Amino acid sequence: MRTVRGWIQDTAGGLPAVFWYLWTGTLINRLGSFVIIFLAIYLTTVRGFSAAQAGLVLGLSGAGSAVGVLLGGVLADRWGRRRTLLTAHLATATTMLALGLVRDRYAIMGVAMLLGLAAEMARPAFSAMMVDVVPERDRLRAFTLNYWAINLGFACAAVLAGLAARANYLLLFVVDAASTLITAGIIFAKVRETRPARPVPGRRTGGWESDGAGLRAVFADRVFIGVVGLNLLLALVFMQHVSTLPIAMGQDGLSPATYGAVIALNGVLIVAGQLFVPRLIGGHNRSRVLALAALVTGFGFGLTALADHAWLYALTVLVWTMGEMLNSPSTSTLLAELSPAELRGRYQGVFSLAWSAAAFGAPIAGGFVQEHAGNTALWLGCAGVGLVVAVGHLLSDPARQRRVAQVRASQLAARDESKRLVTTG
Repeated sequence: MRTVRGWIQDTAGGLPAVFWYLWTGTLINRLGSFVIIFLAIYLTTVRGFSAAQAGLVLGLSGAGSAVGVLLGGVLADRWGRRRTLLTAHLATATTMLALGLVRDRYAIMGVAMLLGLAAEMARPAFSAMMVDVVPERDRLRAFTLNYWAINLGFACAAVLAGLAARANYLLLFVVDAASTLITAGIIFAKVRETRPARPVPGRRTGGWESDGAGLRAVFADRVFIGVVGLNLLLALVFMQHVSTLPIAMGQDGLSPATYGAVIALNGVLIVAGQLFVPRLIGGHNRSRVLALAALVTGFGFGLTALADHAWLYALTVLVWTMGEMLNSPSTSTLLAELSPAELRGRYQGVFSLAWSAAAFGAPIAGGFVQEHAGNTALWLGCAGVGLVVAVGHLLSDPARQRRVAQVRASQLAARDESKRLVTTG
């Protein structure tokens, strides 16, 4: 019993209250995330879209999210994290309901783009707020716990969404919007603004111009952009699980409910094992962990070329989920280490841009390959991309270590300067 209590304390103890409010909001929001799971099936079975047309709608949603994450990153730094989160959640709930109600194909495309913008506008503000409130020594644990909550909600949502879709597809949109509003209520009632104080105008910190640097400073950071580029490639692979994978399973005669059950294994495995990941990877070189994660993810999707029954698809999901479990907290922690405090929202926004670009590009590229070259070429291509990403992480490690040391020294100098100004003032 003491061992269990000690493990719980080591895993979840000592984190600030604001983190747990954000964690709760994440869990509730993900419990209701029905639409993204079944959107491709909804469009092809209810609205009569072809696979390529459904991919286009998902791609347009990704295009909207690309604008949303950049806008959200700028607003998180300029306007504040809390206000950005509340605006994004209210807009998401509204557009979610609209997407379930519209019938015209062009209207569906337009609303999907707006939904992507609104939903992803919250991502950089949420991530920046988490980095604001959690000390550096606890961030790997915090990111792991948050990812665990995401997948606990996803696992439950995947099963519940399959049942709800049998009753009424509109119910998927209603529940999703309701969970988003509940999360907004938690943020409104319990979370205060966490944005750090604005830096001294004109002061340079570690090579970044703190005042007015904007997004230029982020895109000029080659080390960081390298991380973003590799994450984009792996995200293009990973996003196939919500675009081409359900179509491939349907072509093998498997029902939407079967897809929901199979994809739920992703969340089940993460819920069962994610909390053990910090002890597994803590202290290890982050780039090497990310390289291993890319290899495992690519191998898992590559195995899908052999799948034609539900249990084989389930096996592939279990494999690439292990890669995902290694990748997510390691990437989030590396991102936090590379981000100057005064530009944290923008860094989070640009990083999230990779996922938005993948949400746009993955269904279009995947749908094209699936339609014209077949499923085997698609899945083997995913394996090849995973290998490329792994090599990229290993080659980038020395530059990353130098940059992390620079950012730490920069932030320490900034804190010392703030203390000096308070003392002399």
